[in-house]
Amino acid sequence: MRNHSSRRAAAPAPKRTTIRTAAVAVAALACLTAVACSSSSSSSASSGASTSSSSSNPLVPSATGSVVVGSANFPENELLAQIYVDALQGNGIKVTSKFNIGAREVYYPEIEKGAITIIPEYNGALLTTSVDPSSTAASTAAVNAELDAKLPPALEILNSAPAQDKDSLTVTQATATKYHLTSISDLAPVAKDFVIGGPSEFLTRADGVPGLKKIYGLTFKSFQPLDESGPITITSLAGGKVQVADVFTTTPQIVTDHFVSLADPKNDFAAQNVTPLVYKKGVNSTIVSTLNAISAVLTTDALLQMDKALIIDHASYTQVASGFLSQEGLK
Repeated sequence: MRNHSSRRAAAPAPKRTTIRTAAVAVAALACLTAVACSSSSSSSASSGASTSSSSSNPLVPSATGSVVVGSANFPENELLAQIYVDALQGNGIKVTSKFNIGAREVYYPEIEKGAITIIPEYNGALLTTSVDPSSTAASTAAVNAELDAKLPPALEILNSAPAQDKDSLTVTQATATKYHLTSISDLAPVAKDFVIGGPSEFLTRADGVPGLKKIYGLTFKSFQPLDESGPITITSLAGGKVQVADVFTTTPQIVTDHFVSLADPKNDFAAQNVTPLVYKKGVNSTIVSTLNAISAVLTTDALLQMDKALIIDHASYTQVASGFLSQEGLK
């Protein structure tokens, strides 16, 4: 299971500095003052997309009446936060951005007490890392039902987007075409001849090799340890060292290398829908409707294309966010 609040991008994204280790963020909030806030403030100042806080600490509550939009410390989450900021400002909401805060262990307590008002979350990871680590909910509906029941009283989730940044079994376009693969279920006749690759823990974790055997009846030829949806995985899949790999669904190389992420109809991998997490007392009907409108049109493919523009094509956060909102008629 991926930790969305600490993953590294496949390539550095432009325009913002990111803190790359959750340990640093957890161990020293003082570092966030120097790194995270300066990153958010400089980005906001250059783009005019958000109102900077007068405080140098990214976790100090903003002035009364403003909404604080936060983000974790990796490019995709900062991009989602920028989309929220731009859309809210377009609807007359005063916004302070607190991007690049750090891992969930850092930002979750801050939104719980209202220092952050809104943050783009991934529902499955939120549930199992911060709300109920023992949960086995897998579908979007089941995950959100548990979050609705178990989140602290101060917090709530808004509508989830169809967009998911989650694990997937991924193959090359050539393999998908040759064996008529669109779903994990389609691997049943050929898995015995395929080498599957993923991070070392994929061999033993519940939704890895054991889960694929239990849920889909798949037994692969062998397992090849790789990195976590990074360059080793991409090279191994493209070069044929493995025929199937664990690749996150918004990894930009899915586009550039023409990979195919297989559908997971039986929910071996838990849902990871992009979902706004909000401090209830800090939002009003305009804010809720604005964020829900974004979720309604944010698909996995749209997020994948935006990640590619950001990470591979080196477009700026504000360019990509503005382009998405304009395309969807939300700006």
